[in-house]
Amino acid sequence: MAKGAVQPQPEALPEAQVQRFRTMLGKLVPTADRIGIAVSGGPDSLALLLLAAAARPGAVEAATVDHGLREGSRDEAEMVAGLCRTIGVPHETLTIEWEEKPTTAIQERARLRRYGALAEWARRQGLKTILTGHHANDQAETLLMRLRRGAGLSGLSGMRYAVRVPGSEEALVRPLLGWSREELEQLCAGAGVTPALDPSNEDESFERVSIRKALAAADWLGPRAVAASAAHLAEADAALTWAANREWRRAAKAANGMLILDPAGLPREIVRRLLSRAIAGLASEGKGAALRGRQSDRLMAALASGQKATLRGVSCSGGKTWTFARAPARKAKAQG
Repeated sequence: MAKGAVQPQPEALPEAQVQRFRTMLGKLVPTADRIGIAVSGGPDSLALLLLAAAARPGAVEAATVDHGLREGSRDEAEMVAGLCRTIGVPHETLTIEWEEKPTTAIQERARLRRYGALAEWARRQGLKTILTGHHANDQAETLLMRLRRGAGLSGLSGMRYAVRVPGSEEALVRPLLGWSREELEQLCAGAGVTPALDPSNEDESFERVSIRKALAAADWLGPRAVAASAAHLAEADAALTWAANREWRRAAKAANGMLILDPAGLPREIVRRLLSRAIAGLASEGKGAALRGRQSDRLMAALASGQKATLRGVSCSGGKTWTFARAPARKAKAQG
């Protein structure tokens, strides 16, 4: 099909699938809200586009991010634009301009730029919510990648149905986490829509691709079961957050510009969460990112043994109770 050509009208989706999607979307996004969809041209995002257009007709806009990192990406964006014209969904291609194209951590850096471009587009269009096509297989891959790194409970909870776009206030919603990759591919095939093939999905130098292939080869380990475990872990994580919030009101006190924390008798995981909250509330560095497991382990060990430490611009003193205060600003190095 020529670039930019009008796409054939897709076949109507089975009503049972549309209703399944509509029900989940209704739990995540108010019915009256207009929504934005990130569409790459792969089967997951194309299925998301078709389902959203059927479930919320007239309330959907789409955007495709062209990272400009491989040949053919512009043609894929044009394909998505053509499909959107056919089904009556406004579409915009967002082109990433690189001062210097990345040669390392390519997927991570592209992801950050992609979300930044999508958030800016959403604000421009007056959209509060962006939908992505992450599905159960993605969830399983994410959990295994984090397990490989020794992640704690929060990390092993995997992707959540609704979060914030990184570095933005817009909502990032994943209504397809309960769908498998195979279901979405079959949905596209049934609608007569041919997805784009991204060659990077076969490049095992990317961790996610190698995990995906390993998971596919392990016929005893199904993505749905792994994704279900991630959902159970997310519920446990939420329960611990609830418990930590209750303990914060009892164990944390503010006095004279300092925060005083009494960890006595508390389970280690609750202490970890209180510690992270204390650091986040006073930090002058780190951009509010959660502490990594190794960081919190080292700091807890130091404070439990009565030592002092500075982390993210916060002075921490240990002992029976722990105190936290903003550290003096670092002096700029003299030039010359």
